[in-house]
Amino acid sequence: MIARGMIEEITAALGANGLVLRGGFVFSDGEDAPHGASGFPAKSVLLVGQAGAAPWRHFLRWREKQPCTIANPLDSWSRQVIGDVAHAFGARAVSPSDKPYLPFQQWAVRAEGLKPSPLGILMHPQYGLWHAYRGALLFEDEIALPEQGEAIHLCDACVEKPCLKSCPVDAYSTEGFAYQACLAHVRGRNGEPCRCGGCLDRNACPYGTEYRYPPEVQAFHMAAFAGL
Repeated sequence: MIARGMIEEITAALGANGLVLRGGFVFSDGEDAPHGASGFPAKSVLLVGQAGAAPWRHFLRWREKQPCTIANPLDSWSRQVIGDVAHAFGARAVSPSDKPYLPFQQWAVRAEGLKPSPLGILMHPQYGLWHAYRGALLFEDEIALPEQGEAIHLCDACVEKPCLKSCPVDAYSTEGFAYQACLAHVRGRNGEPCRCGGCLDRNACPYGTEYRYPPEVQAFHMAAFAGL
């Protein structure tokens, strides 16, 4: 059993780089769990992520020392930081971009009781849409965590749904995400507001605005999305 004291140590280690624990759970008996550090099936998982842009300055400091040609630098930084913590505490680190893909979205719903917003991003009762999952720690022991109930879903109380009305090409709707329309607009001559300040629909959400990513952070993510 992983004691709470160890979880506090993990929290402090992640916090040194602006990352936070985003909940966790114990896999059910008979569940097809991924393997842990020594190759045996994991018994529990702790999700690692961010709230707001807290990791950004740590990431930039790391990036200054890397080759300018490094691919997917934020993923690489996250893997390194979370991997170091995993090594220190006897866990296996995994990433949302690892292949074959692991069910991070399902894990997140299970760990924090969140539900998707109309944009597909999980809505957090405190952070709104301004959070992310950067990886997870897989343990071959059980975690001493309280059972997670379902969180308040702020989208249920949002009548106006400004997140579905701000995009100039209506990329998001009740029918899903029009990926190609969004991509073409962001890359086009009229896409500068999105390229420089992030998704207009996401920025229109009234919740968690104190955690909203600064424009330079949103521009970084948009450039990665659009391959700019």
